[in-house]
Amino acid sequence: MSEFWPIIDIEYVDEYDWVVVPPRAGPSAPFEEWDDIQAWGRDYARDLWEDRGLDPGPNGVDFVGTTLTRCAEAFCPPGSQHWLFLHLDHPTDLPIPVCVAIGPAQRPREETLRALTLADDPEAVEPPVVKTFKAERLGEGLTTFRYVPQDDSPHLLACVRYAWQVEEHAADVVMWTATEDISRLVSASEDLENLAHSLAIWIP
Repeated sequence: MSEFWPIIDIEYVDEYDWVVVPPRAGPSAPFEEWDDIQAWGRDYARDLWEDRGLDPGPNGVDFVGTTLTRCAEAFCPPGSQHWLFLHLDHPTDLPIPVCVAIGPAQRPREETLRALTLADDPEAVEPPVVKTFKAERLGEGLTTFRYVPQDDSPHLLACVRYAWQVEEHAADVVMWTATEDISRLVSASEDLENLAHSLAIWIP
């Protein structure tokens, strides 16, 4: 089996809106951020406060740095190959995690996109909302919105997924997020869509 080389290109991602966490493994790794993820978290936290012109006070940098580090470790376990994007309006917000992964294209296309977006998820409390979505760089794909129950919580998870099959690179790309904070997800919907438009593919 031949090796798969296309990787996610984040050149066009707006890093004011997103904290970008690189993969821990895979063809684009290693990344120096994972050499000392705690130091990375503190440095990124300091930049967040400065970029927004806010005073972190005596504990703000450490608090936000710890939050970013814990999110990175929780959503990017050892061996994971996806990118993680953390959305927060204020440095002290609990971030909304968005993951992006790429892999070899699978056929047939429509069935693959429905599978990647969980368009027919039997666990959804009602049929998922399924729409076509044309991204600026990845082309036409599929997006879904659905609610799913949690085993350990009475609250529903609001889940959004996007998926594309990019024939030029024989690649499937999927982007996904889930949160209990539905109002936060709604307020971040434009930034989420812009992230989908900003994703690209690069061949090393």
